[in-house]
Amino acid sequence: MPAPGADAPTAPAPVAEATGPGVTGAVSAPAAEAAGPGVTGAVPVPAAEAAGPGVTGAVPASAAEAAEAPAPGATGSVPAPASHGTPPPAGEQPKPLHDPDPYSTPPYGEPGPWAPAPPVQHPAATPAHGVPMGAPPSAPEAVPGAGAPSVPAPSVQHLAATPTHGVPMGAPPSASEAASGPGGPAAAPESTPAPQDAPVAGPWARYDPWAAPTAVAPLQQADPVEEDVKRRRGRRRRALVGGALVIALVSGVAGGVVGVQLERNGGIGAVELPQAGVEAPDRDPDSVAGIAAQALPSVVTLHVSGGGKAGTGTGFVLDDRGHILTNDHVVEPAGKNGDITVTFHSGDTAEATVVGRDSGYDLAVVRVKGVRGLTPLPLGNSDNVQVGDPVVAIGAPFDLAGTVTSGIISARERPITAGGEDGDGSDVSYVDALQTDAPINPGNSGGPLLDGKGRVVGINSAIRSADGGLDPEGGQSGSIGLGFAIPINQGKRVAEELIEHGKAAHPVIGITLDMAYSGDGARVAAEGGDGGPPVSTGGPGAKAGIRPGDVITEVDGRPVRSGEELIVKTRAHRPGDRLELTLERNGEERTVSLVLGSSDGD
Repeated sequence: MPAPGADAPTAPAPVAEATGPGVTGAVSAPAAEAAGPGVTGAVPVPAAEAAGPGVTGAVPASAAEAAEAPAPGATGSVPAPASHGTPPPAGEQPKPLHDPDPYSTPPYGEPGPWAPAPPVQHPAATPAHGVPMGAPPSAPEAVPGAGAPSVPAPSVQHLAATPTHGVPMGAPPSASEAASGPGGPAAAPESTPAPQDAPVAGPWARYDPWAAPTAVAPLQQADPVEEDVKRRRGRRRRALVGGALVIALVSGVAGGVVGVQLERNGGIGAVELPQAGVEAPDRDPDSVAGIAAQALPSVVTLHVSGGGKAGTGTGFVLDDRGHILTNDHVVEPAGKNGDITVTFHSGDTAEATVVGRDSGYDLAVVRVKGVRGLTPLPLGNSDNVQVGDPVVAIGAPFDLAGTVTSGIISARERPITAGGEDGDGSDVSYVDALQTDAPINPGNSGGPLLDGKGRVVGINSAIRSADGGLDPEGGQSGSIGLGFAIPINQGKRVAEELIEHGKAAHPVIGITLDMAYSGDGARVAAEGGDGGPPVSTGGPGAKAGIRPGDVITEVDGRPVRSGEELIVKTRAHRPGDRLELTLERNGEERTVSLVLGSSDGD
């Protein structure tokens, strides 16, 4: 039964109606239209339209149901919802605009599509997984005797925190009964907010899009670590190395360009290399240069031709009359009617003729006419020469006039034989030679061998060739450091005789030697070579008591190893010189003395 003085509701609807005087209630239904006179209350937006005077309170929308009768003295009407246009006829259920949401997810949940969507509120922090949520606040129950409770309407509340998956939800909130009292408003109990769990610590709280903004501490720069220092040092080092490489590359390129320009263009300016100044040409007279300077004007080159033969040799001036000493094998091609041309160091030439020659000594003298101002070379003494003394050789090897070489005396009294091309032994020379290592080559024959004072101590005559032969011209093979010179003492005597008599006398013993004997020493032959006796009758040997078959082993106390060596030792003396010979006869050794005889040298 409606209370006296209260208007009956126009239409039943699940909305709150106005309450009578003395009843306070809140109409929070989204479809409430107006409240009766005397009813006061707060109607939350967007559903409430008006409230009656004296009605205050809040009814949660989750548990209230529509009131069947208003309180006495309360008047009000609940008009049809007007938020979606013309209300539907009574008894018809409006067709929702969309399918019902089985999960009641706002804003598409119950009570219906005509309910305006609640405003979007910031949700509370989501609790950690496994934490149960607190029970939502229950709706206030109606107070007995205070009139019909207001129809609960959905109220706009903050969304409760959604529990973690797998955690059961709390029991739904129960409706709170309204407090009753005569003439006094029924105070709705305050809704207890759901307990909010503390935000989850960790990185997930920072990235929660629904979490409340929190103050973030400003970022601070960490202190530099050692690795940063090493990196900076490494960068500096790489920069320095790179810079050095760039500088080196640029320098190399620049240097190459400059070098090419200098090479192609002869330098930036005129090229002038450092050089010593002009010095005096004088040299120490005892030096090789000094000796050569003194001797060269007296050394000549001979070009000989005749009888289909030709040759080149060297000679040196003996006196101011034009006599020149050389080797016999040098002038041999000219014969009796050949030509001999003498070329002086100055380049002047003159014709020469043979004054005398001796093949046994391998010496010859030629003379030039019509030439004045000749300077003869001073002659030394070959007996004073010692092994190791420095010597200088001058000649025209291979027609290279004025060639100067130097060396030392390698040995003395070296017995050599040269020649023998004729086959009868008439051209064989026997020389007790001086050995030198001064280079002597073909063309040097007849040239002077000078001592350290520029004096002639020998006449270059033969060399030992590489093929093992001993040849006056060396077989055209060149020097191997084994050169031989006729001692000047022997050359002087022979030259004097050739100039004076045209021939030279040979010292002889007056015996015939067995040249086929291979034993140690020189053996007297059993028969003479020309059919005569092996020991010349009345000769020096016969007078000394030498007999056929005797073996001569020493000459003046020096060993003799062959017949050639005995001839060399004998020809090293003059005719009339006395010799002391040691010989063996029938196993007995005896010594004899004799005076050398003479032959005309033919």
